[in-house]
Amino acid sequence: MNTPDVHALERPEDKLIARLSQDLSGYLDQNQVDDCVRAYHFGAAAHSGQFRKSGEAYICHPLSVAIILAGMHMDANGIMAAILHDVIEDCQFSKQELAHQFGVEVAELVDGVTKLTKIADRTQAEAQAENVRKMFLAMGKDLRVILVKLADRLHNMQTLGVMPPEKKRRIARETIDIYAPIANRLGMNNIRHQLEALSFEAMYPHRYAVLCHALKKARGNRRKIVDPIESSIKSRLEQAGLVCKVSGREKHIYSIYQKMHLKKISLAAVVDRYAFRILCDTVDNCYRVLGVVHNLYKPIPGRFKDYIALPKANGYQSLHSLLMGPYGVPIEIQIRTHEMHLMSESGIAAHWLYKSDNGKTEKIQARANEWLRDLLEIQKSAGDSLEFIDNLKVDLFPQEVFVFTPKGKIIKIAKGATIIDFAYAVHTDVGNSCISAMIDRQLVPLQTKLENGMTVEVVTATFARPNPLWLNYVTTVKARSSIRNFLKNFKQIEAINLGRRLLEKELQAMNLQLDIIEESRLQALLKSTAKRSLNDLLEDIGLGNKMPFLCAKQLAQDDVSANVKLHDNDNVQKTPLIIKGTEGMVITLAKCCRPIPGDSIIGFFNPGKGIVVHHHACRNRTTLRKKHTNWLDVEWSADAVGDFPAELRLEILNQRGALATIASTISHLDSNIENVTVVDQDAQICIDLIILTVKDRVHLAKIMRRLKELPIVLKITRVKA
Repeated sequence: MNTPDVHALERPEDKLIARLSQDLSGYLDQNQVDDCVRAYHFGAAAHSGQFRKSGEAYICHPLSVAIILAGMHMDANGIMAAILHDVIEDCQFSKQELAHQFGVEVAELVDGVTKLTKIADRTQAEAQAENVRKMFLAMGKDLRVILVKLADRLHNMQTLGVMPPEKKRRIARETIDIYAPIANRLGMNNIRHQLEALSFEAMYPHRYAVLCHALKKARGNRRKIVDPIESSIKSRLEQAGLVCKVSGREKHIYSIYQKMHLKKISLAAVVDRYAFRILCDTVDNCYRVLGVVHNLYKPIPGRFKDYIALPKANGYQSLHSLLMGPYGVPIEIQIRTHEMHLMSESGIAAHWLYKSDNGKTEKIQARANEWLRDLLEIQKSAGDSLEFIDNLKVDLFPQEVFVFTPKGKIIKIAKGATIIDFAYAVHTDVGNSCISAMIDRQLVPLQTKLENGMTVEVVTATFARPNPLWLNYVTTVKARSSIRNFLKNFKQIEAINLGRRLLEKELQAMNLQLDIIEESRLQALLKSTAKRSLNDLLEDIGLGNKMPFLCAKQLAQDDVSANVKLHDNDNVQKTPLIIKGTEGMVITLAKCCRPIPGDSIIGFFNPGKGIVVHHHACRNRTTLRKKHTNWLDVEWSADAVGDFPAELRLEILNQRGALATIASTISHLDSNIENVTVVDQDAQICIDLIILTVKDRVHLAKIMRRLKELPIVLKITRVKA
């Protein structure tokens, strides 16, 4: 711990509390200001003897956080929570003690900001992920949690100078990855730009210094072009009778660096575009101003965005247009009302800063709450905190497109999203049960990417369920986490059912039944296998991690009749496992031999995946037997139904229309071609591998017989390996 400067004539904390009291007096009652001062005295006593690396008393940090929030006109409870936000974490005070002193609301806020304890055994990434996850749970209850956390992070970034370089970079990276995007997502652009600039300086101090110097130098030259353009815009607006505020807009240093870095362009290419912001009194005037500036300078086609009619996800509203100015200079124009400008800078903080009658702040608050509800739904299905953080990072960088439901409702969704993403955006149940879709009344594949203005209609069915392949092309966090959650639960249920069947099959051979096994034997088995419940054990058996024979043997070891059976190998009746081929993800049909109903089959346990079923005549069987000793007898069920893939090797005459004739023949026999591969080809003969769907061996034999009758087919065989 550093020691404070005892020679200081006035303590820094005295200046800070005086400044905070003055700021609070501007918008709070005196009683509320007194409560905040009381919180300061409590916090100062709690942090007594603690100092920051800079040498100042630790209480200066929470006071500075409170001053930042006072600038947002945060309410009294929020200010007290800011002053006390490190009391639970760094001092020997409990949430209950805070609740007794300052009320339950303040205690809940402080607890929401407080880092988790007892996570020292985890990696730094896991610990940080768990802290962020906890913070979002608290945000779901009260949005002030994130405001306190953002103000806390902002002051930490402002005082990062005394930290070691490595720690600086780590904190800055975390800020730019998580906290700056959160501020952006909540519409708090003022906080976001400060966090980005401070993080950039901490991560790349040399680049920051060089860029600052270059921008300062370029700023002087820019005035010669900016001033005449600004004057001409003001003059034209006055002629049209429009009273507006026109100002040149400075680009933020981190956004300039990002453009240079990502687009591989020079600083000159970035700053040569001149930006202006025009603030109006009404929305009506915004559109009138747009017409005036489009008459003054020609708009560049395709570079106009109307965020007033269709606001961004964080509530941002403005008209954006790119114009061709004098001397061929591109000009960026942003047109918005004064109120929209205040909202764009403060976001959800506008709820406290600007009390308005038209409900704008309530709309921003509602948007933030809607986003948080989606995140909380996602975090429930996330496997762990790191997965949640990955999902969060994806969700923090939205670029939206707008599509319509058949009833005309606008749905906002991330750019690059597919129909499946749209279905999950409507409702999780709609996504889970979608089978097809139409765009503008035309049937399209589910993986079709959405574009602005499309009308999307999703067709659902009660029997449908998510396909694991959907994970390859969904882009939104909600869709991805919902699909994973469904498949995870579905696979678990399937594995338990299969495990039960396998264990009962082995017990049946020992003249036992699982339902009548004594509870003491089951508990002994669960203890020896380190499983908490029978379902956990059955799931492990179904996934191939535990051998059903060994589990059955352990359950039967005290049974006299079972012992007789176990040692009398000749009398043991091995009943095969009956399968239908539609059990889901825990029973897989091997792709090397593609077994179909009616084939003689054999299966082996693949740990973690379940049972893989092969054709008895599969050429890979010998090799697999050497690798896997845990084989079992399986048989097709008599009532197995469905479409099963089979592979045929065809030698055909290489002539025009040959493949079309074969495809037509297969189609007429109620089959579908899934894939065609040309193996070899010359002027006379072509050898093709065709994967087609069949019902069973009889269906396949019928297709092969009909194909043999075609004059173009020289030879046909079924591929079994």
